[in-house]
Amino acid sequence: MEREGGISPRLSPLAQVRDAGNLLTRAGFTLPGVDVDEYTVRYSSALELIEHLRAMGETSALLQRSKVLKKDTALATAAIYESMFAAEDGTIPATFQIIYMTGWREHQSQQKPKKRGSATVSFQDLQKQFGSDGSC
Repeated sequence: MEREGGISPRLSPLAQVRDAGNLLTRAGFTLPGVDVDEYTVRYSSALELIEHLRAMGETSALLQRSKVLKKDTALATAAIYESMFAAEDGTIPATFQIIYMTGWREHQSQQKPKKRGSATVSFQDLQKQFGSDGSC
């Protein structure tokens, strides 16, 4: 901030998992399903992480951003990031979430959720049948 007189985002906004399900519903899909896989990747430097983010198309996607990032600012930012977030072995861990979304177009033949409290089998009965450790 001190070098440029302010801040400017350099990454695409990150979606929250709960927002993904809400988007499906607002778009008119029914029975929305959202699943997430999480991966942690270790990079040798913050600059290598930035290169991978660029290759994924995750940088500079915002229209309202500073168009220029000076080299000395980028290097200073990378050094600060490494000093704050590097692991003991010196690598930079970055966690990525892959969000999978599914939804169905409404149709009269589509399954409908049952009313709350309408179940005829309790979870306790299921636990007795299948065992307390969850194995079948």
